[in-house]
Amino acid sequence: MRLLLMSDTHLPKRAKALPAQLMAELPHADVVVHAGDWVDTATLDLLEERARRLIGVYGNNDGPALRARLPEVARVELDGLHLGVVHETGAAQGRERRCAERYPDLDVLVFGHSHIPWDTTTETGLRLLNPGSPTDRRRQPHHTYMTATVTDGRLTEVTVHRIESG
Repeated sequence: MRLLLMSDTHLPKRAKALPAQLMAELPHADVVVHAGDWVDTATLDLLEERARRLIGVYGNNDGPALRARLPEVARVELDGLHLGVVHETGAAQGRERRCAERYPDLDVLVFGHSHIPWDTTTETGLRLLNPGSPTDRRRQPHHTYMTATVTDGRLTEVTVHRIESG
């Protein structure tokens, strides 16, 4: 099962549309994950229409229309893998401990908010992934998203992709 992970799209403030490189990944993804800060409902509508399966949450910049359609935390089982999605996890310092305590039932937690790609594993085995942002790199050198594969309850082939300009 192929996953496409994104967060912090901030449309249309940070970009007018999702990058073509990211959109080209949609047909290859079995599950699309968005970890919040959509900002507009049009992006949610687009991904609901084009994704085979969409798992999303709202972020701190998402207004009432998005909060009415999305949860703050999502939990799903994908081929035996327990995956969670949330927008905010707090400061980088202490993140592994906090998340391991808050989400002991998960194998993987996808989060956003910082716009900084992140891939660590806690002492309890919880994998923490932040795909960065495909549209608002902030102080990062590149816009990013992630792909991953789920096989027999295991997450493999996690890749951070840079958005190539042009």
